[in-house]
Amino acid sequence: MKTVLFYFSATGNSLKVARDLADELGEVKVLPMTKAMILPLDEKYEALGIVYPVYMFGLPLIVAEFLRKFIFEPRSYIFSVATLGGLPGRAHTLAQGILKNRDLELSAGFSVLMPGNYTPLYGAIPQERQQKMFREEKQRVRDIAGFIKERKRGIIEEKPFLINFLLYKLLYQAGSRRIPRADEGFWVKDTCTKCGICEKICPVENIKMVKGKPQWLHYCQHCMACLQWCPVEAIQYKKSTQGKKRYHHPDIIAEDIMGQ
Repeated sequence: MKTVLFYFSATGNSLKVARDLADELGEVKVLPMTKAMILPLDEKYEALGIVYPVYMFGLPLIVAEFLRKFIFEPRSYIFSVATLGGLPGRAHTLAQGILKNRDLELSAGFSVLMPGNYTPLYGAIPQERQQKMFREEKQRVRDIAGFIKERKRGIIEEKPFLINFLLYKLLYQAGSRRIPRADEGFWVKDTCTKCGICEKICPVENIKMVKGKPQWLHYCQHCMACLQWCPVEAIQYKKSTQGKKRYHHPDIIAEDIMGQ
């Protein structure tokens, strides 16, 4: 096996990018990060990629945990692919720092623009814009695959530096410690059908069904998978999500996310 891709995905953007990148590279295994921290990889690889969404202009907590815990192949080519709705913040730099503390190198960091999905701030963008972004994603992934095949190093896509740095300091550094208990803002409308999809789809098993209703257990990633995949839109976050359009990638199904 030449390349392995580990992904973390809530609404499917990062999983779609991981699959498309695997198609371009060939000889690739695509695996969820959450399982990789439990089941060690027993195959050798030349290159390892992590594919994940940018949260609060930084790394999702589970991605940072993966980078701290996973046993990497020595001297492998490690690259980072961040999906984002706007700016990359300092996600690649954070990954770079964690790896450096383990005497490892982040060889390259790439960014892929995808439809944003943070419903507390905005609803899903119009379908026409989504389709345009999906077409651009295909070409972007082809370009990234070209860099990876040539094992190019030193590419860290985090421009404009000053804006990314300031937003990272303002949001991620100040707020990331509070993310696990951010689930206190979730609540459920009476339209809940007790289907249990939210429990199954949470990538870190942070939801438990109690008397037919979801309860959050306070090790949340704030990924919004539960809210976005609820088939009747019964799950809400504070007072800011009612009436806003939900989003998940049209090529990804709920069972794909449950597979994490």
